[in-house]
Amino acid sequence: MLNLSKPDSLFNEGMKVLVYSEKHSEAKDIGWHRAGSKIAYYHNGIKKDLQKKSNSKTLYTMTFTFDFLYDDDTLYFAYCYPYNYSDVLDDLNKLSADPIKSTFCTRRTLCMSLAGNKVEMLTITSKNNLENLSKRKGVFLTARVHPGESVGSWMMKGVIDYLIDETNEEAEALRQQFVFKIIPMLNPDGVINGNYRCSLAGCDLNRRWKAPSKVLHPCIYNTKQLLIQFAKERELMVFCDFHGHSRRKNIFMYGCHNESNPEETRLYPYLMSKICPFFSFNYSRFGN
Repeated sequence: MLNLSKPDSLFNEGMKVLVYSEKHSEAKDIGWHRAGSKIAYYHNGIKKDLQKKSNSKTLYTMTFTFDFLYDDDTLYFAYCYPYNYSDVLDDLNKLSADPIKSTFCTRRTLCMSLAGNKVEMLTITSKNNLENLSKRKGVFLTARVHPGESVGSWMMKGVIDYLIDETNEEAEALRQQFVFKIIPMLNPDGVINGNYRCSLAGCDLNRRWKAPSKVLHPCIYNTKQLLIQFAKERELMVFCDFHGHSRRKNIFMYGCHNESNPEETRLYPYLMSKICPFFSFNYSRFGN
């Protein structure tokens, strides 16, 4: 692969390619797994913009060797463990069909994407102690604005599964203290079409939050409108957008910087680093 743009990759630190073989799955009951050898990621000298003779970024190449084990097999290769649009619909359909979970978790369509795909949204909060509903604080969670970062969807799936567990007392305590607004897949068109970073309009939607177009960026436009309204209804404690990273390990946060109160955005990730051994506060960054 010749058109990669990052100056480094986890492939240079031992990460392998994900492979799914239909025949291997049938014979060994093994699904997606890491495989391949002689993996390399390197600068190739090819100009990103061929029209520019200078000041144009150059691209990178990724190569690997794979030995096919079966004849007439169908194989798939992936960068991250796949989590596609049909996966999120299957998960949400199961949730909607559950008579208990659906009492405290409601599902609706936020908007339609450029290609006419539904942008799904969940609202999770307890139906107990409704007298304090107006006092509950807000948490807003989104994922998959960059379609290739499927790890964000797996993290989001874990969050949703935890919050809708009716047997978990801690989850019920969270539901009684907070109202959760969750958009599991912000860029369904990009996921469906196999884009790594862009939408169907060729836009990096994560760079459109400041002034999203209702026509070109309906997913971001409607999410921003919902977020503004949600913050008017109740105190917004957390807004977190789940991503993946091509050069970093562990979990970390990129957040805002409040000059008058710098600790405001650093406290939560700092506590996370003390609780979770996989969370790195040193990798976290905070800026305007």
